[in-house]
Amino acid sequence: MNYYIELEKDIRFREGLNACLNCGICTAICPAAEFYNYDPRLIITIVQQKNNEKIEELLQSETIWYCGQCMSCKTRCPRGNTPGFVIQALRYLSQKCGFFADSEKGRQQYAIKKTVGENILKTGYCIHPDLVTPDMHPEQGPIWEWVLENRTRVYERFYANLDKQGAGTLRKIHQKNLDELASIFSETGGNELYNDIERFSEKQASNMNLSFTETFDNDYFRHVCTYNSGNHSSE
Repeated sequence: MNYYIELEKDIRFREGLNACLNCGICTAICPAAEFYNYDPRLIITIVQQKNNEKIEELLQSETIWYCGQCMSCKTRCPRGNTPGFVIQALRYLSQKCGFFADSEKGRQQYAIKKTVGENILKTGYCIHPDLVTPDMHPEQGPIWEWVLENRTRVYERFYANLDKQGAGTLRKIHQKNLDELASIFSETGGNELYNDIERFSEKQASNMNLSFTETFDNDYFRHVCTYNSGNHSSE
């Protein structure tokens, strides 16, 4: 596979890369570059060289997952480039090829898919109170279990419309809207991408001898959510 040609098929890549003069302004303004081993200028340079081997190394690396998508780079580039868009295209190609599962940060795509991704399709929300369980989110502390047990009373005091028809925060999303969302997701290739993430993650779980199930109650999910090698800092 010629990775550069595949990248050129992505409108985000075509919109994000015009002509780089290697000035380094994107790296100077980038918040991620301050804290991670991350240099957007170098990524653009590698891509422009069209070296298949080097691009594959990028797709397998931690590097493309450090970008926070703040798009500060877009506001400052003198040539109108948007390295953040190029990162989006690289991430998508990494997911389609299965390379994301080769890196620690890339493997976290599975956790995002199983939580935020599936939550949107099930409830219409990225995060819903009923889905933030105490056992999976100990960082919430003991108070969160109390909040869940008393959620109707608690959310009424915040004037939320929890799981009820009508307007208001946390209202129940009508099934018609959820069906429309699912249809859009399917037509735009979202389901196919989710299947790819699931398939390559299951393969990686097997390689790591970790359990893997259809739900997120498995060792692989817990591993990608909690493991940190500590090798990502720029210091």
